[in-house]
Amino acid sequence: MNPLLWAFTPNFEAFVGMNTLENSSGAFMQSVFETAVDGIVVIDQRGIMLTANPSAGKLFGYTLKEMVGVNVNLLMPNPHQAQHDHYIHRYLKTGEARIIGIGREVPGRKKDGSTFPFRLSISEVFLDDGEVGFTGIIHDISEVKRVELELRELNTELEGKVRERTEELSKAVNRLLTTNSDLEHEVGERRRTENKLRKMHLELEDALNLEKELGDLKSRFLTLASHEFRTPLTTILSSASLIGRYDDDAGQVKRLRHIERINSAVRTLTGLLEDFLSVGRLEEGKIKPNFEPANLEEQIREWTHDFKETLWKEGTLEFHCAEETAFNASTDLRILQTILLNLLSNAVKYSTEPIQIKVSLSRQDGLVLISVQDNGIGVPGKDMEHLTERFFRATNVSHIQGTGLGLHIVREYAELLGGTLSIQSTADSGSTFTVVLPLVR
Repeated sequence: MNPLLWAFTPNFEAFVGMNTLENSSGAFMQSVFETAVDGIVVIDQRGIMLTANPSAGKLFGYTLKEMVGVNVNLLMPNPHQAQHDHYIHRYLKTGEARIIGIGREVPGRKKDGSTFPFRLSISEVFLDDGEVGFTGIIHDISEVKRVELELRELNTELEGKVRERTEELSKAVNRLLTTNSDLEHEVGERRRTENKLRKMHLELEDALNLEKELGDLKSRFLTLASHEFRTPLTTILSSASLIGRYDDDAGQVKRLRHIERINSAVRTLTGLLEDFLSVGRLEEGKIKPNFEPANLEEQIREWTHDFKETLWKEGTLEFHCAEETAFNASTDLRILQTILLNLLSNAVKYSTEPIQIKVSLSRQDGLVLISVQDNGIGVPGKDMEHLTERFFRATNVSHIQGTGLGLHIVREYAELLGGTLSIQSTADSGSTFTVVLPLVR
């Protein structure tokens, strides 16, 4: 019998036919079941609830006695309540899974009649008597929905302000056009006045376009921030809540695993914040390069080695220098290191295993060429021209977490150093990103 289902059953002897209280694994799983933050409900193939944990009872407002032995559609609003038994019958008859093993967002009905949204994950299990049963894990997303609503309301408010500003600017343009018509009778002043009005009109249009762009950027930023920050924050919250459960030596491995998950999530959040801050500093002109002589071959070899030691997965990462002589150039090492680490991180993120990355250094006609070549998923041709725009992400990476700011930052940093960024890529065939910099400033 599945040990989870064994532990999730309130009357162990009656359900599995043996004294599980003597089984330390069963007691441990029972503790996990009863202390889980998410609700857990186990039903048979007729939809009757066999057991539920305290979190499930708290979510729906029922006691365990009120739930066990009752059809699970008690916890559903219509039309799901009336159709639930049909859902199970259809699955048992056809094997077609609409939600089992997939999970989706559904509404729940509390004892007082109120409803709330939750994420439902269902797994199929086999009971002792050979019948099929189902385990449902219920994650309340009411707070997430509340935050999403607040973000939508804020976005609506911002759009309203943009419309108001647009109307004000349109009225100002109309007033200027009226003034221009009145001045047509003054031949001697007309040309100067027309030029002045034309300039003011262009300035107003620029202001209007800027206002619209700011509105779009704010909307995209709010959407991106709410999505990208939610996953690592949820990871930190769930891992932090579980660490306290493992208070003995046997739980050390699990504690370390959750600590590593927290560390990874914090690194992700730090990277996101650094991207946002870098874009802000670049657009405000606060980053000024500090040029100094440097041996590029030595520096890039060292940075590549450090990256491989600290952040590398399985695969190969090679550094190749086209010449034996040292590359002495005038540049800002801090900015150049940021460029290289961004390109290496992207290469790892969008590569397929086994990962194969090659960093190359060469020079040509007084220029330094730094290239990062990977064997990743590549970039579709239609996305190439937009690849370095803020918040833009290629159509084939929607399943991979990211902000769409990395290549934008690399391009801006390369231009600060007096250089350029070029990209060669084909979908499913890898990419090569080349930063071209002058040897001498």
